[in-house]
Amino acid sequence: MAPPLRKLDFDTVALVLQGGGALGAYQAGVVEGLVAAGIEPHWVAGISIGAINTALIAGNPIETRVQRLREFWQTICQPAAYLPPVEALQHALELAGTDARKAFSGFEAWRAIFEGQRAFFVPRGLTPWLGGKQGVAQASFYDTAQLQSTLERFVDFDRINHGPMRVSVGAVNVRSGNLEYFDNTTGRACKALRAAHFMASGALPPGFPAVEIDGEYFWDGGLVSNTPLNIVLDATPRRDTLAFQVDLWSARGPLPENVYDAEERRKDIQFSSRTRAVTDMMAREQRYRRLLREVLAQVSPQRRADDLWCLRAQELACARQVAVIHLIYQDKPWEGLAKDYEFSAQTMHEHWASGLHDIGITLAQDDWLRRPPPGVEFVTHDQHRAAGAAQRGRGR
Repeated sequence: MAPPLRKLDFDTVALVLQGGGALGAYQAGVVEGLVAAGIEPHWVAGISIGAINTALIAGNPIETRVQRLREFWQTICQPAAYLPPVEALQHALELAGTDARKAFSGFEAWRAIFEGQRAFFVPRGLTPWLGGKQGVAQASFYDTAQLQSTLERFVDFDRINHGPMRVSVGAVNVRSGNLEYFDNTTGRACKALRAAHFMASGALPPGFPAVEIDGEYFWDGGLVSNTPLNIVLDATPRRDTLAFQVDLWSARGPLPENVYDAEERRKDIQFSSRTRAVTDMMAREQRYRRLLREVLAQVSPQRRADDLWCLRAQELACARQVAVIHLIYQDKPWEGLAKDYEFSAQTMHEHWASGLHDIGITLAQDDWLRRPPPGVEFVTHDQHRAAGAAQRGRGR
């Protein structure tokens, strides 16, 4: 039974999903919380693993969405080679300390590298290491052909193309280097999205191969921007928008103490900074649009109708309101630089539980789901930031 849908005071409710490999189970937990609260997004946009989750969300009705997400993640979070003693050990880890968990996580990441993940990707063997001309579609360490049948098993692409939800996923054209969004409502992918478009968004080189679409080859959109927030907020006509931005990398973190820590921080900063930059840019832009609208209100109607610059300004001016709710995955003490390719079932469940926990706390802030006060164009909310501010306040 689907929960009763909740009507929010916004023209558009968007769900924006960042890339981050195995961390994507956190997004699935967030989706479970949204479904339980009866919040159905009008628009879902994703990059990389966020694009894969986008397919599962838009390709299933709300009644079965969480179940399909769970089945998908349970499927791919199995190693290619099953080792019963090792799989049974995962349950004992709930009682183990941080050091034991860190060692097991490293072992599971090693298995993903050397074995692959079931129904997702498998290593190509020695061939990529030998160089030579392999072709753009084979120039990778892993083969992801299995992922197509996995997606077709769990996703209704007819529903994506003809359903009520707008869908956008970003990928980079290998030849031009340009970021392109495949959208079910516009452009060359209009009503024609298929598994290849979502696989292209997650084709991170040199691990995964480029995906061919209409004679062009595409890689992971995260190479250019790891968040598709800008495509949602740049859309016209400009509407009052509530965006749930689900990030898998936190810009804040401790100083590294060794080269492994340094590599982990590099990835955190690289893949999270675009979210910060895009959010700040969109907030400034909306303030300028509001400012332009107020200035135009001081101009006579006749002048606004006759003057070319006024006409151009009216195309840019608007007073819409935007609220962005950030949900940012927080690293566990035992995680390291392999967190985005550590696909063990135990870790997947913990990521999922973290997402469900964070969206629960977020939705409890009822005022965050309301339109901003009059005169406020752009607001951001983050339950981790709010908790930190409250703790600092008590410290005073």
